[in-house]
Amino acid sequence: ARCLHELSPRSKGPFVAVNCSAIPETLLESEIFGHEKGSFTGALERRAGCFELAHGGTLLLDEIAEMNPATQAKFLRILQDGTVRRLGGKTELQVDVRVLAATNKDPQAALKDGGLREDLYYRLNVFNLCLPPLRDRAEDIPLLVQAFIEEFNGKYQKQVRAVDGPAQDLLGKYPWPGNVRELRNVIERAVIACEADLVPPRHIPINPADPA
Repeated sequence: ARCLHELSPRSKGPFVAVNCSAIPETLLESEIFGHEKGSFTGALERRAGCFELAHGGTLLLDEIAEMNPATQAKFLRILQDGTVRRLGGKTELQVDVRVLAATNKDPQAALKDGGLREDLYYRLNVFNLCLPPLRDRAEDIPLLVQAFIEEFNGKYQKQVRAVDGPAQDLLGKYPWPGNVRELRNVIERAVIACEADLVPPRHIPINPADPA
């Protein structure tokens, strides 16, 4: 999603990401639409929602199938009208946002079990990208590993150059049930533990025979 944003004409605008599964349902509407002071208990001040914050840029709604169907209906209206009203507000605010939505569920299955509204799905599904799990694109692992090493070298002031051959073989054979997030965590731990310029297998905390 960040790559799509940064390569688009909206790259100078804000990028806002909301994880719909990590926010309690009682707070999700406030997070998305914003609220006015006093609109509910605990609303001590006016707050802009993610649509306002992403105005002129990109909004990523991660795990959208976890959003309550009633909230999905309100979200659909924003997509159709290009306007948003804060909770407790009286005026509509015009917003110009590119919306990206993501889910780790099969969208067709989510439609059948009612987790995803059909009208919202077809409104969002203008262009669909299906990202295969990491185990089905093992050729990406060396590139991702190197990118993560460079990231964590900077974060932890390390001088790790790469993983060695046996460690790379270990990474390539593992099925990665946690996908890229799991790989990133493994490399972060390896960079922290490594005292040489190459990461050895003993610093790769995985067992290909037991992915759990």
